[in-house]
Formats: sequence, structure tokens, C-alpha cells
Amino acid sequence: MKKTLNDLTKEDWNTLFPIELVEHNPEWKNIYENEKKRILDKVGKGKILRIEHFGSSSITTIKSKPYIDLMIEIPKELLFDRQLIDQFTELGYSHFEVPARENIETYSTFGKGYNVDGTKEQIFHIHMCPKDNVMWKQIDFRDYLNANNKRAKEYESLKLELASKFKNDRGSYVLGKTDFINETLSIIKENTKV
Repeated sequence: MKKTLNDLTKEDWNTLFPIELVEHNPEWKNIYENEKKRILDKVGKGKILRIEHFGSSSITTIKSKPYIDLMIEIPKELLFDRQLIDQFTELGYSHFEVPARENIETYSTFGKGYNVDGTKEQIFHIHMCPKDNVMWKQIDFRDYLNANNKRAKEYESLKLELASKFKNDRGSYVLGKTDFINETLSIIKENTKV
């Protein structure tokens, strides 16, 4: 039977797809816009309430993995809708369910551009959840770093340090950013009280 992305172990992911940061590419915005259009044309605006480009490739002054992260808002009742998942599968995406964890409700995620032999095309990650999911705070984080270059450069330094330390440990790389992200979200919250 043919191996799929869902068959890959954590170790497979770490070995096949190491963490690599590259200079910001202005073309990422166009790649995002084109993918957004493909998704809306396929799925329709009735099911998709909002699509945002987030993650480091949406922060214009820092290095990033060359991945396009999309946050998609859907109505709560469509969270694990089989027909919706099938439409994304037809667009070339693999579906994964993110389990609930500390302050984050379960939601759908999709990936495209990975191949089980370790080769990559343009990689897209989709996080799909209703607007009340805490994941949507990532948009505030993106906006704050795009408006505050000093904080963005601090984030870049942290990412470079983590990438050199955890090149083949995706989980540790992601966890290593958590405190910085939470600290930044606290700064944003304080600033909005004023």
C-alpha cells in the first residue's frame, strides 16, 4: 500500500523536513493571494468566512521557513465537515486533526507541498477553525511584529537560535517560540487597554 503523509512518524517528519530559515521573499504575498483564490473558487465564500496569511512568511522584515501559513475561519458547525475536508483534499491537501491542548480547542489543519520521499514543492499549512479559537490571536501577533521592527528582529534572532539547535526537531522548535509569542500577546493586550 502506498505511504501517505498521515503514515509518517514524528521522526520521519523531523528527518525528511528539517527546519530551514531563508530571507523574506516578497513573492510569498502573491503565492498566498493565488492560493486564497484557488480555495475560494473551489470551496466558496458560504463556507469560508475569512482567510488570512500569517506566520513568519507574512512578517516582511524577518527570515522564515519558506512556507505559506493560512488561517481560515469557518462556522463552528463545519469544523470537521467531511465534505469540506474532501474539497481541500481535491486541492491537494492532507488533513490532520489538531488535538485540544492548553487553552486551544481542537481544530483542523491541512498541509500541501510535502512528499513522503522528503522532496518539497511550495508548502502550504492551513489552520481552520471558528473565530473564537485562540489560534486567531496569531493574526494580532503578525500585525504587531509587522508594526514593531525591534520586536520582529528579536523574534528572528530567537528563531535562528532555535533552528540551529533543533534543525531536526520540529516540536522543540515550535515549543521554543511559545514564551516569546505569549509575551508578545501580553504586550498587545496591555497596549489595547490604554
